[in-house]
Amino acid sequence: MGRGKLRIYLGAAPGVGKTYAMLSEAHRRVERGTDCVVGFVEHHGRSRTEVMLHGLEEVPRRELEYRGTLFTEMDVDAVLARHPSVALVDEMAHTNVPGSRNEKRWQDIEELLRAGIDVVSTVNIQHLESLGDVVESITGVRQRETVPDEVVRRADQIELVDMSPQALRRRMAHGNVYKPDKVDAALSHYFRPGNLTALRELALLWVADRVDEYLQEYRGEHNIRSTWQARERIVVGITGGPEGRTLIRRAARLAEKGAGGEVLAVYIARSDGLTAVSPKELTVQRTLVEDLGGTFHHVIGDDIPSALLEFARGVNATQIVLGSSRRKTWQYVFGPGVGTTVARESGPDLDVHIVTHEEVAKGRGLPVARGARLGRQRIIWGWLVGVVAPVLLSLLLTALNDTLGLANDVLLFLFLTVLSALLGGLRPALASAAVSTLLLNFYFTPPTHTLTIQDPKNLVAITIFFAVAVAVASVVDLAARRTHQAARLRAESEILSFLAGSVLRGETTLDALLERVRETFAMESVALLERGGDVEPWTRAGSVGPAPVDRPEAADVDMPVGDHMALALSGRMLPAEDRRVLAAFAAQAAVVLDRQRLVGEAEHARALAEGNRIRTALLAAVSHDLRTPLAGIKASVTSLRSDDVEWSEEDRAELLEGIENGADRLDHLVGNLLDMSRLQTGTVTPLIREIDLDEVVPMALGGVPDGSVVLDVPESLPMVAVDPGLLERAVANIVENAVKYSPYGQPVTVAASTLGSRVEVRVVDSGPGVPDDAKDRIFEPFQRHGDAPRGAGVGLGLAVARGFAEAMGGTLAAEDTPGGGMTMVLTLRAAPGPAPAPSGQPARVSS
Repeated sequence: MGRGKLRIYLGAAPGVGKTYAMLSEAHRRVERGTDCVVGFVEHHGRSRTEVMLHGLEEVPRRELEYRGTLFTEMDVDAVLARHPSVALVDEMAHTNVPGSRNEKRWQDIEELLRAGIDVVSTVNIQHLESLGDVVESITGVRQRETVPDEVVRRADQIELVDMSPQALRRRMAHGNVYKPDKVDAALSHYFRPGNLTALRELALLWVADRVDEYLQEYRGEHNIRSTWQARERIVVGITGGPEGRTLIRRAARLAEKGAGGEVLAVYIARSDGLTAVSPKELTVQRTLVEDLGGTFHHVIGDDIPSALLEFARGVNATQIVLGSSRRKTWQYVFGPGVGTTVARESGPDLDVHIVTHEEVAKGRGLPVARGARLGRQRIIWGWLVGVVAPVLLSLLLTALNDTLGLANDVLLFLFLTVLSALLGGLRPALASAAVSTLLLNFYFTPPTHTLTIQDPKNLVAITIFFAVAVAVASVVDLAARRTHQAARLRAESEILSFLAGSVLRGETTLDALLERVRETFAMESVALLERGGDVEPWTRAGSVGPAPVDRPEAADVDMPVGDHMALALSGRMLPAEDRRVLAAFAAQAAVVLDRQRLVGEAEHARALAEGNRIRTALLAAVSHDLRTPLAGIKASVTSLRSDDVEWSEEDRAELLEGIENGADRLDHLVGNLLDMSRLQTGTVTPLIREIDLDEVVPMALGGVPDGSVVLDVPESLPMVAVDPGLLERAVANIVENAVKYSPYGQPVTVAASTLGSRVEVRVVDSGPGVPDDAKDRIFEPFQRHGDAPRGAGVGLGLAVARGFAEAMGGTLAAEDTPGGGMTMVLTLRAAPGPAPAPSGQPARVSS
């Protein structure tokens, strides 16, 4: 038994009409024949609500005594024993009297749902647990009866019962909510206009968030990538530069202009993870966007404009905020820049804002090679301090008639050398040591202005000076190397973590993985090669890029994977430090290949199992459903051939009619079986041509009784691109199914309309309908819903109709008919060209 469905009427405040709306829904369901009972409804003495209880079955309540007072609560056991289709349970956040089955009423509701009973309940926004503090700050009243937000969010349907504060206060003043002696106090305290307005806004925003979750689920299920501008959602592209804070604040101001706006800051890092960015600045910007009520996202992508647009469309964004480029003018020779590319490719569904800031055109700096351990600016300063500063210091000391002594001179030059090492690393420091040694020898070591050193002590001093300078430079360079290695290892770990996670989740195909290898290592082509044995030739299991190699020996880099598989890369040689990451990619490529093959084998096994199921069902159909009309035909023929009975003309006509009806049924069953066989074997080849619906649809109604169908196909509809024969069979099966289940005297409506570049044919019946969880099953072969009799067919009509619709590039889906019943929606492609002009003749006819 499946879990029941929960429907909640959510109100902003007491008295907006939640219970009344719930009871109205119950009456509508009872009129449709649904088994609906009242588990617990409290009318609070409101006459109109009490009247709505009339005509509804109420399960007797359970009486409990607590502290000398008799209370009544919902009898959960009685409702479970009664086991209706739908139970009404009011006041979801109510706390039960001690001694009850559960502490809270929402726990009672959970028991009913687990038992397969649908529940309709009510709750006010102030009773949601997460909003307790907010409601208290607004109204000054602490809500002691609460329900967890997750319980409400899990509801299958949430309907907001809304009312303006002025209308609710008028309703209270008329005595429709509280008794007259309590109205004045309520209006002057809890039900003040400001309180009601704030609570109403809370309810609207909470429901809007829930609707947004439904929307995201729907877009994901239907793979919708275009933007639906349901609410303002602003994506801010940040680079980790100082302008990011300006962009985030600007986006927040844009979001404030529209109610319910949302800000999403996204930083896009390249897949190699080696792009230099300040982690501290990113942390500051992340904190800022979260303080402003937005969210921060870290995305990996090599093509930054494409990754940014893909992220924006994935979250259904309406606007993108980017900063003006920090490039200098000459740097535009390398490309138009991210902002220009995003604006050009955003399309009509995304607005792009380019925001100016203080860092515009100040330059981003040239790319620094991997071997550089320090920044470009620091290296320049290191050379200046190491080479130019000693010369200037020598000129200064000479001009002052140096009186400091050689020891102090050595310390001054040593300071410049150490400073050069700290700024520029090893090479500027070595150059500084060499230049300073020559200057000390030439200008400050007797005899001066020569390279000769007379005193051995001076020789020792200069030698120690040079050694200390070299040692400091080496230490600084070693520290830079360790920092670079740590950054690289972190980048490698991020790459491998992302790679392993995507592969394990099944998000990466073999071609996508090989493409990532090619982009990560800047290769021209990548191929995964395999062979069956040591002497067998190599074959390509997958490849990307131009001219992939056919054997590992022809590649610039090859990485073995086991004995009979290898990853071959062409384009350049790789350093040894990159082969560790390449080995991980190769192992993951082998895993992806194995998984793809297992998926293919599983799909093949599933197809075989489906074929076995179809054959089993076909045997059952032949053994029963096909024999039934044959038995009727044989009985009628045997009776007609009998010489023992004199049949009247009326009897003969009746027997002949039975033979004809049996033959028609047999022909229909065999036709559907043959059609399903063609669909299963993939031999249906539609001959698409342009045709008007009013030429095909009426022909499909020949097999239904007169007066059972109302046809509404306007002549102004555009032509459709279909196979007329397949369309006729599909419509005939849909209509016959609808007529079969529609009540006597209520005709089926067949209507057509346009929807963009599609044409919809809707077949509407007023029958019992189909539950949501069975709407897909009715299109499976040999499925008959509900209590359909065995002689009603083999359950292939809708399966054949959907197969033909999909073969023509259309779709067939089931929807609920308002007021009860089911609507089949057949969507077809409209033919290109203008729609025919309406002729003025009526299009609505009966069949």
